[in-house]
Amino acid sequence: MRRGTAGERGTSASTGGARAPRASSPASGAPGSSGSAGSSGSSGSAGSPGLSGLPGYPGSAGFSVPPDSPGLPSSPSPADPPGPLGASRAPTAGRAAVTASAGTDRAADAAAPPAGGRPPRTAPVRSARSARAGAWAELLRLPALFTVPGDALAGAAAAGTRPGRRTLLAIGSSLCLYEAGMALNDWADRAEDAVERPHRPIPSGRIRPAAALTAACGLTGAGLALAAAAGRPALTVAAPLAASVWAYDLALKHTPAGPAAMAAARGLDLLLGAAATSGGTRTALPSAALLGSHTLAVTAVSRKETTGGSVLAPLGALATTGVLTRLAARRGTRLPAGRRAAAAPGLPGPIRDTGGRGSADALATALGAAYAATAARPYFHAALNPSPPLTQRAVGGGIRATIPLQAALAARAGAPATALLIAALAPAGRLFAKRAAMRKVSIT
Repeated sequence: MRRGTAGERGTSASTGGARAPRASSPASGAPGSSGSAGSSGSSGSAGSPGLSGLPGYPGSAGFSVPPDSPGLPSSPSPADPPGPLGASRAPTAGRAAVTASAGTDRAADAAAPPAGGRPPRTAPVRSARSARAGAWAELLRLPALFTVPGDALAGAAAAGTRPGRRTLLAIGSSLCLYEAGMALNDWADRAEDAVERPHRPIPSGRIRPAAALTAACGLTGAGLALAAAAGRPALTVAAPLAASVWAYDLALKHTPAGPAAMAAARGLDLLLGAAATSGGTRTALPSAALLGSHTLAVTAVSRKETTGGSVLAPLGALATTGVLTRLAARRGTRLPAGRRAAAAPGLPGPIRDTGGRGSADALATALGAAYAATAARPYFHAALNPSPPLTQRAVGGGIRATIPLQAALAARAGAPATALLIAALAPAGRLFAKRAAMRKVSIT
């Protein structure tokens, strides 16, 4: 049988032809050891394709074994038969160059960007952005935003006017000021949260304190700008509203005046809707007082949400809920508007009673019952067992009960359509809170 030439044998070895298992080297005592660069390149590229592009592994551009390295003696193998004179055939420089070139090409192909010059978006980048968005959603308590538009809508109904463009501006102002208070709250409580709530965005390091403070300032400015666009009466109410938010977060929260300051802010938010829509606030004062009383009770309970142990606060909130349920279902007395308010140009006229007073009263009663059912049960559980989890649940129930109370106040004022619009915010908020990105976001 004719023995192949050295060129033929070199070609078949360098192109990755099948090889028989190597015999043990008598010189090294280790099976399969060989000083052939072609052998190491072939085993690195064909046997381990996932490691060929990594530096430091055989077969890659960053790793090579010199053909004549000391300590790695050459030994003949069945795949490399002896040469014509009986000596073992040494690897050629051409085979080593082909192996190194192939490894370099694979590494270059892996590092080369796709056509267009932009690297593809990787999963870690998307997950980092999603985590950052989730941190801001947690800081701003996005699910709680659904409790805000009802303030301005209930204020417009209490003022005896239909919602309009200025009401929408008032809602935008309320949303901005509400979110400013949320960001400022966590910035002011960052030292306390590091001990009691280390999972929150600022103490956990997901949001920098300077970023939260900047967001609070920007949202406050945006809220005042929207109120100014709604008219001077709206700005007159929005300015003390913003001041009460900042005063509560920075100075009054841990004082006996804290719950009263929060109640004043919620009442002013309802008056903002009345001022923006009708130009006056006098007729909306009773509704603002009722909504503020509810907020006062919820805030009093929240002061013990991390430590628990308070029975009086849930009991007081439970009693307040019963009184507000009765008052919200009672027909409100609308005071006549003054001549100046009635003659103001560009303002919607009062809502006329078209004989649907009975249906509005029934709707107010039903919404008052929904308010009581939402708030009373968690208050009762927290009174029986004032542990931190049940106290936090009571605070969450009180916040969610704000929506049916707002709707009941609108129906009480003789605006059933507005009342139903406000009531629809409750299921919308629940659906929003069930989204995957919002499941870990608390409203408290």
